[in-house]
Amino acid sequence: MLDYDAEARDYDASRGGEPRARVAAAAVERLLPVGARVVLDVACGTGIVTARLLRPGRTVLGADRSPGMLRLAARRLPGAVLCADAAQLPLRAGSVDAVLLVWLLHLLPDAAPVLAEARRVLRPGGVLVTTADKNDAYFTAPSDLAEATAALRRRHAPRATDAADLLTARATALGLRPVGETSFPGLGQGRSPRAWREAAERGRLPWCREPAELAATVRALAALPDQDAPRPDPRYRLLAFRG
Repeated sequence: MLDYDAEARDYDASRGGEPRARVAAAAVERLLPVGARVVLDVACGTGIVTARLLRPGRTVLGADRSPGMLRLAARRLPGAVLCADAAQLPLRAGSVDAVLLVWLLHLLPDAAPVLAEARRVLRPGGVLVTTADKNDAYFTAPSDLAEATAALRRRHAPRATDAADLLTARATALGLRPVGETSFPGLGQGRSPRAWREAAERGRLPWCREPAELAATVRALAALPDQDAPRPDPRYRLLAFRG
């Protein structure tokens, strides 16, 4: 996992900045319950998306376990950030109207404890909003890059902890029912074959951890034309579940 304290200063600029934050917040807003008064953004990072959810009559809290990220989030959400682990939130049961888990669950070895904690702090009728299938987002649009890596990803990618079917099953077991879905583009996040190659060589691609898989991935990516031309932006999927 990345060192988010070290990444904090450049995080927004490297992740699409304000344009991506704007479309992400708009997508989240579409799934929030009408009249939501208390919204909790778990793993809020720098708060660049979180702050865009502020409305008159609504309290928005940001929680993260990275002090570096929270220092930046506190500038956007004064007095409304919590340093906390996603599986141990310092909030009362049934105290919030919505919990957001955006770009978090795919990073975890097991999403179950975080989902259970989100369920605990949700009030009856509250809504959980989460991203799903994050690592597949780069390959939903047709491209030569998606085609070149498809077989490798099918054979070697581990089971994603944020797979939509797995999340739905776990949410249902916690008494949450699906109530909505939307998506949004990762503006400016389309990567070139060269960038994907570099990510593979740094060990950041889940389907090429072993030497043979890495070599095959690098060969497939190096064979593509226009090595520095970005391919389509990812499209992130958001699911909503109501308690």
